[in-house]
Amino acid sequence: MVSTLFILALANFSLAALDVDLDSPESIKSAAKAVASNLMSHYKGNEYGQTIGILPGPPPAGDYYWWEGGALWGAIVDYWHLTGDTTWNDVAQQSLVFQAGAPEYSYMPPNWTISLGNDDQGFWGMSAMLAAETKFQNPPADEPQWLALAQAVFNTQAAPDRHDDTCKGGLRWQIPPSNRGYDYKNSIANGIFFNLGARLARYTENATYAEFATKTWDWEVGVGFMDQDYNVFDGAHVGNNCTDIDKAQFSYSAAVFLQGAAFMYNYTSGSDIWRDRLQGLVNRTILVFFPDGGAAVERSCEEPTIIQCTTDMKSFKGYLHRWLASAAQLAPFVSDQITATLKNSTVAAVQSCVDGVDNGHGVSRATCGFRWTTGEYDGDTGAGQQMNVLGALTSLLIDMEPQKVGGPVTNSTGGTSQGNPDAGGVPGFLKPASPPGIGDKAGAGALTAVLLISMVLTLAWMGSDWLEGA
Repeated sequence: MVSTLFILALANFSLAALDVDLDSPESIKSAAKAVASNLMSHYKGNEYGQTIGILPGPPPAGDYYWWEGGALWGAIVDYWHLTGDTTWNDVAQQSLVFQAGAPEYSYMPPNWTISLGNDDQGFWGMSAMLAAETKFQNPPADEPQWLALAQAVFNTQAAPDRHDDTCKGGLRWQIPPSNRGYDYKNSIANGIFFNLGARLARYTENATYAEFATKTWDWEVGVGFMDQDYNVFDGAHVGNNCTDIDKAQFSYSAAVFLQGAAFMYNYTSGSDIWRDRLQGLVNRTILVFFPDGGAAVERSCEEPTIIQCTTDMKSFKGYLHRWLASAAQLAPFVSDQITATLKNSTVAAVQSCVDGVDNGHGVSRATCGFRWTTGEYDGDTGAGQQMNVLGALTSLLIDMEPQKVGGPVTNSTGGTSQGNPDAGGVPGFLKPASPPGIGDKAGAGALTAVLLISMVLTLAWMGSDWLEGA
């Protein structure tokens, strides 16, 4: 691993593209604002004819699926919390509420059924949870509140119908049975459920959430999606009893379990089992996704000579940085190891950004690329690429300004968000059809009679002389 002294020496260089000194919190905040401004130019939700809360899409209408809107607002909430800049707070609040899906408010809006996965729903839930933990501005009293929104997501995912007997439990990737991917169970869906459970346990001091989190961890290990070396694999198909494990490793899957383990370590007041699990994940995650202690690399799709990452995958490095930094805050025994890694990776990250290149939305300040290992801008732009560098920059502030940047709050340490342990519900479009009542049966009988009469008249007409000579 590269030494801390070497990292700090590199950080002292003034990187011309962003004009940032990585030893100066104020310089980092200035650069982060430039990157965030570029990022927000990709958002069109408040323009005429567009949809509040989402990035342009889904394909082919735009590059982004519904879930990445939820990820965007989580990045903006973190940006505000770590920099104090409120520029985009109102639009983040508006978006997180608008997409919650009335009247259940469990982030299952019917407009996005065709791409509604447990992971998609969960990303929005994690952003709501982050808003509660950071004391982000609360919505008006007549609108759903952050904690209640996170509880609604958790409750719907904890329901027995989401955890069937295939593969001995676990969440499927997709929610509607008609969706492609419903036959697949994966680490990211179950990792987000684990993560939310750990965070709700700590925030509310309700042990039931922790029990769900522990059970999910045990299932993940038992089914083989996480091995004894803490490699986190993608998933497997239920038709094969989850034995055909796809061993692709994605940074956000490892990071979501890592952050959740840090919350469990903190919640259990430093238990040995969660200390060991967290340390194992930190060691393996750094080894796999920060080769030689350097820049973050999305190993399963970012190869030295070719990029095979989807638009989704091009946003994973930002979550990796942010969730590692959060873990360091919750579990100080891994802080030095994580901070040194993130510093070195951020040096590389900012070198991927340039001024003077239009991002496709009329902004040419702080346009960032995807690959961080080349020391230059690679021409691969997008909202995910901006979120990556934004997450890298702001993650450094947790260690640099520990007094200004407080840790995640709880109900008993200053949290203000109102919860509802019974929140959530299944939207009508996902509910099985109810047995017909008396009125329904009567209506159906009348309709059947009309159809029969129509059919008889049609047959009589077809057999009449009217058709002769046709």
